[in-house]
Amino acid sequence: MPVVNRIADMSADMAAWRQHLHTIPELGLECHKTAAFVAERLREFGVDELHEGIAKTGIVAIIEGRGEGPTIGLRADMDGLPITEETGVAYASTHEGRMHACGHDGHTAMLLGAAKYLAETRNFAGRVALIFQPAEEFGGGGEVMVQEGVMERFDISQVYAIHNAPGKVFGSFNTRAGPIMAAADTFHIRITGKGGHAARPHDTVDPVVAACALVQALQTIVSRNRNPLDQLVISATQIHTGTTDNVIPETAYLNGTIRTFSKEVQALVMKRMQEIVDGHALSFGVTAELKIDYGYPPTVNHADQAAFAAEVADEVAGEAGVNPDIDPVMGAEDFSYMLEARPGAYLMLGQGDTAGVHHPKYNFNDEIAPIGASFFARLVERAQPVSA
Repeated sequence: MPVVNRIADMSADMAAWRQHLHTIPELGLECHKTAAFVAERLREFGVDELHEGIAKTGIVAIIEGRGEGPTIGLRADMDGLPITEETGVAYASTHEGRMHACGHDGHTAMLLGAAKYLAETRNFAGRVALIFQPAEEFGGGGEVMVQEGVMERFDISQVYAIHNAPGKVFGSFNTRAGPIMAAADTFHIRITGKGGHAARPHDTVDPVVAACALVQALQTIVSRNRNPLDQLVISATQIHTGTTDNVIPETAYLNGTIRTFSKEVQALVMKRMQEIVDGHALSFGVTAELKIDYGYPPTVNHADQAAFAAEVADEVAGEAGVNPDIDPVMGAEDFSYMLEARPGAYLMLGQGDTAGVHHPKYNFNDEIAPIGASFFARLVERAQPVSA
């Protein structure tokens, strides 16, 4: 694995940083301890500018290269998840009910490794903006940082990010041009009928029957309304109603997720979902209210940047270790907001056969950190070479 030698020398440091961060997982925008640790390391490395408190606990650090040139952005997420850890490692979470179950501790360590190397060597033109972002899991920290003007404030011309990938070949890079992760929206349906004794259903207006019919009807959007070539998931994940066996309840509640890759399919879903809810309310004699919570938009890689990132990954992983045309993933990611604001690409770095993300036994593989850090470093050096 042709990792940059100087970064390979930092392997133990990156593992130590990552394992410390693993002990202190924080949620949402409240990444105070994590941000303080990151800022302390960046000061030690001698970055030229350190901007804290963006999106509450986010950080942007600037490293100046040699000579004039644009600014390239590299992003790592910092937050954890509200999951009780079951890894049994010596450096397990000390924050009860929270853990780094998605590897953001590793992403942060990789970007710190790249930061240390880039601050030492400065073998690039222009500037690099190191973006340490809170609230990827929930809270949309990427959107908040964009809304607070990081792209304009730091004149970022393009932006890149890596996510670890359990189940993918160790050290392999995986990406694609176009949509790589889905939009994630949430639907809520509240049904109101007329409750009463279950032995006298004719005296009631049963919301349970309406709820069951609605779940089935919503699946026809996928099977009968959208083009079969357009990817779409609609999953009803909750039905809450009733309290006992002999009472027909007054109300029922449905909830679920919608995953799409295009605004056209998303708009179709919302239109048909409202029509189905309204039609079923009339058909079953109930009232029904549909509410949509719009989540992260699709993560869409820009074609030129995705191709360039794959070329750089070839240097680090070798051609056999790069898949430049993976299938899209139905999960969601708030790096999408940064890719809406600037050209760039998102890649997945294989960490071998480990527990999956968002699992209580998940743990980031420290052995991929030098690979990811080397990719970040070479990306900057290739994108913004020093003039001869």
